[in-house]
Amino acid sequence: MMINLFSTFDPATSMNTSMNWLSLTMPLLLIPLTMWSTSSQHQMIQKIISTKIYTEISSMNIKTPKGTITMLFSILWFIMISNTTGLLPYTFTASSHLCISTSLALTAWLSLNMFAWIKKTNHMLTHMLPLGTPTSLMMFMVCIETISNIIRPLTLAVRLTANMIAGHLLISLISSSMMNSNLMMMLPITTTELTLMMLETTVAFIQSYVFMTLITLYLNETN
Repeated sequence: MMINLFSTFDPATSMNTSMNWLSLTMPLLLIPLTMWSTSSQHQMIQKIISTKIYTEISSMNIKTPKGTITMLFSILWFIMISNTTGLLPYTFTASSHLCISTSLALTAWLSLNMFAWIKKTNHMLTHMLPLGTPTSLMMFMVCIETISNIIRPLTLAVRLTANMIAGHLLISLISSSMMNSNLMMMLPITTTELTLMMLETTVAFIQSYVFMTLITLYLNETN
């Protein structure tokens, strides 16, 4: 009876994945970031990236609404983490699925258009017709501008998904051929596989930047 009583204080007597030590780490997670004397590497990386985004948007002379920088940084960070973690073995790249990429693109596009049409209705109406358009082509140009604006979230999503799927398929095909190859072919195939992994890692960073840049350009058209 006494053994059972004091066994409640033993952290190894619970489930296989013990959560008893969670009470020790929770206070550290709840400490405000301003209480730390120095920033962590993760915070420093986030600060550098957010500063770069703000500098780039400022160089475009874009008047961003309040909270836009936070939205762009969140999208960039989410896609970058999803793309890079998807390169690990036995993991799924979330950004390679259309339901994820379409949700990101549609949310960003819809929020920008709702803000622009509510706050700057006259500007958005004039933007539907480029300056200097002949009278005979006015209706035609309005239809083209409307269609091009509507399909933007689809093109954003398909671009991200297609680029991520293409690289992963190529790596998978070469990996499967490595399983059936002889020792003479192992070295060139391994070299090719490592090269593709480095290129795919670069693509993972570039695609997140391209996604964020295109949203920034769409934001520029609302000003």
